Amino acid sequence: MRVSINKRLMEFIDTHTHLYLSDFNSDRTKVIENAIAAGVNTMLLPNIDSNTIDQMMLLCEQYPKNCFPMIGLHPTSVKEDYMIHINLVRSTLKTHKFIAIGEVGIDLHWVKSFFDQQCEAFIAQLLMAREYSLPIVIHSRDSFHEIIEILKTNRTSTPYKGVFHSFSGNLEQANEAISLGFKIGINGVVTFKNAAISEVIKEIPLANLLLETDSPFLTPVPYRGKRNESSYLIYIASRIAGIKQISIEEVAMSTTNSAKSLFNLP
Repeated sequence: MRVSINKRLMEFIDTHTHLYLSDFNSDRTKVIENAIAAGVNTMLLPNIDSNTIDQMMLLCEQYPKNCFPMIGLHPTSVKEDYMIHINLVRSTLKTHKFIAIGEVGIDLHWVKSFFDQQCEAFIAQLLMAREYSLPIVIHSRDSFHEIIEILKTNRTSTPYKGVFHSFSGNLEQANEAISLGFKIGINGVVTFKNAAISEVIKEIPLANLLLETDSPFLTPVPYRGKRNESSYLIYIASRIAGIKQISIEEVAMSTTNSAKSLFNLP
């Protein structure tokens, strides 16, 4: 499957891509050029932990009109010393500008032994998001219920806003996330054969969806099994258009407007 893009008519935003990782060391410039040529002019970079901040910030300095950073501690990086990393996130927020707190949350697929610490780290970063009026990019692998409980328990009169990255839940869960002020992040999984998320996408309004690649991970068909990159976002958009029986132009316009609004992008 090849998707033809007229970038004069369509603008895409990859709301979740790890382009600063070593997977791109040999051709990072080309990867970014490929994305821009495909109409993906804006790429949002979620942080992982203290080891990735410098690389991420350097890339954003090199491409200030295309790459925008988030700051946060990824749940799979939460260990006994998590407060050291949380304090670094807090201090970095004071000295740099970020578009979101992310990637944060709880992961009960890869790491279960630090559940309490993951919860504490997540709550601490929710408070930072509230203090700085930033959206939250949530990692919720096998932990949707736990995250929803924390969000409800820590609610105030000012609602949270953000996105459930790489959403893999059912329709009821999607609607619950939306009711709390969150968008639904859709990536290459939607292009996989018999992907359950397709049924969810059919039922929720397009305005609640954001596009993301999570590159270098979760590569969409027709490149599944290879390294992912931001230019492949068009295959995700095309699949959503097919599911909802609308044009890819409609998908581009809606998801781009939603991303700009949520992340306060130019």
